Amino acid sequence: MKLDPKVPSGPLEDKWENHLEDIKLVSPNNKRKHNIIVVGTGLAGASAAASLAELGYNVQTFCIQDSARRAHSIAAQGGINAAKNYQNDGDSVWRLFYDTIKGGDYRSRESNVYRLAQNSNNIIDQAVAQGVPFGRDYGGLLDNRSFGGAQVSRTFYSRGQTGQQLLLGAYQAMMRQVHTGKIKNYPRQEMLDLVVVDGKARGIITRDLVNGTIQKWEADAVVLCTGGYGNVFYLSTNAKNSNVTAAWRCHKRGAAFANPCYVQIHPTCIPVSGDYQSKLTLMSESLRNDGRVWVPRKKGDDRRPNDIPEEERYYYLEERYPSFGNLVPRDVASRNAKMVTDEGLGVGDTGLAVYLDFRDAIKRDSKEAIAARYGNLFDMYENITDENPYETPMRIFPAVHYTMGGLWVDYNLMSNIPGLFVAGEANFSDHGANRLGASALMQGLSDGYFIIPYTVGNYIAGEDLEKVSTDHKAFDEAAKASQDQLDKLLAVKGDKSLIQFHRELGKIMWDRVGISRSKEGLETAIEEIRALREDFWKNVRVPGESNYYNKYLEFAARIADFFELAELMAIDALDRDESCGCHLRDEYQTEEGEALRNDEDYAFVSAWEYLGVNGKLETKLHKEELEFEFVELKQRSYK
Repeated sequence: MKLDPKVPSGPLEDKWENHLEDIKLVSPNNKRKHNIIVVGTGLAGASAAASLAELGYNVQTFCIQDSARRAHSIAAQGGINAAKNYQNDGDSVWRLFYDTIKGGDYRSRESNVYRLAQNSNNIIDQAVAQGVPFGRDYGGLLDNRSFGGAQVSRTFYSRGQTGQQLLLGAYQAMMRQVHTGKIKNYPRQEMLDLVVVDGKARGIITRDLVNGTIQKWEADAVVLCTGGYGNVFYLSTNAKNSNVTAAWRCHKRGAAFANPCYVQIHPTCIPVSGDYQSKLTLMSESLRNDGRVWVPRKKGDDRRPNDIPEEERYYYLEERYPSFGNLVPRDVASRNAKMVTDEGLGVGDTGLAVYLDFRDAIKRDSKEAIAARYGNLFDMYENITDENPYETPMRIFPAVHYTMGGLWVDYNLMSNIPGLFVAGEANFSDHGANRLGASALMQGLSDGYFIIPYTVGNYIAGEDLEKVSTDHKAFDEAAKASQDQLDKLLAVKGDKSLIQFHRELGKIMWDRVGISRSKEGLETAIEEIRALREDFWKNVRVPGESNYYNKYLEFAARIADFFELAELMAIDALDRDESCGCHLRDEYQTEEGEALRNDEDYAFVSAWEYLGVNGKLETKLHKEELEFEFVELKQRSYK
């Protein structure tokens, strides 16, 4: 396996423009001769599909939902970053680039991150042109608010529904092309395999989730936009349909999986309420603009929060990080929430929660002003907890949210399999060891609108792509392999439910590969995952049949993939003897409990090659060394 990042030479600010000048082009008359598959219709997928079809390519889109607009991108609430500097507070493309590199704890490519910062301003213009209803100030100009890890206001927002509004913009652009006939959209289809012919990605295998049929689709290039893998933890902020199957099956066909251990634990979620909860609910990071995070100073203080006087409240983020206060990055806020609850200062019935208090903001700005900014989030919180956050502080606790790891891609967002492009959260590209808030929407739209349309064309123009039909033996082999696995799952006929296995896997992952990890805990996790996977293939019960709508079978295949991914995540975490960003190893901390990196030995991207599963996952590590030419490597500080 060769990993060539293909980073252009030259000054950082000129790399993308110089690359565009050298990129190969496909003439308008030739574009209509080429078919491109886009898997996933969230922000990255919908924007990529709309842009490619607008250019003239024939596009086929696939999504597991009944509608493209139901993608999990709608769940991103707080906002999208851009370096417009409308606040005139000193922002710039360079500052956005630097904050993102620093926020990721210096574990991402400089070139990719700088391009992301450059594209950010174009994204806002694109969205405004589509009619996305961004918040505006009294004078009618686009408004901004702050997010963690930055000392400027650069986050554009649409109340607490930014992801949904941006997705509707991308969706309408995509559906315009559906109506022109340039896009053929296939909902309720799940990708089960990648078809590789002569070393190149030439199509996919899907299962129709309604009638159960296995189907074959050919193309000249495949663009994977299928999101992250946080549901390996069972409880996460992800929709229950979010999964890793498409990316994992590409990995098993030869695509390198990069940095799987980098998983973001979001600090602002509604705490777990019971053993039979199926998912967790995110409270947007934007709330930390006005909400103050605190716990009682005394252990076991069970008074109502409004009865605890100011001097007996521990505003731990404000005290420990005076420069950033409650707007420290997510990994720092999550780690500190764990620290204070470990000390016995947590609140609520379980003690695994902290307060997010809007008392002072309401007193300062009025209840009406706070409602205008966060009203739908407050309503959602009250609907779930039956507590009024205008009167009683919210209770929050960290939960699995976003995954920085994903399939390895080069500067063109192409994996090491030629013709397989990966965009959005499904790739590892831009966030290093920790994603700053409001950067997921930015990356998805940057990839889809402003990178994929160029780089897919560059690939097609430079390759000799012989005509391939779905009658090719590679399609038959992949389709058979997909059906065989489904049949194997149905044939087990054990006595344990899917949810039971998934919940047990999630507990192992949360306890040992969660907010913090240790060598001993990771070694134990690997053994426990292997044992549980073996039990799964002996004792799982999957009701029903494969030739019709069967939600049990659908989830069973995804959980089987989660077992293999979970082992790789633990292996990757064990291999990395350092702490960085969201990857905290207990053995590697400063005296103040901050992450302690090892740049001499671990300033690289871990790219894993799949070799098989034989009792244990067989995998091989490849390294892409990270070069920092424009940013000085130093210990992060938000104090």
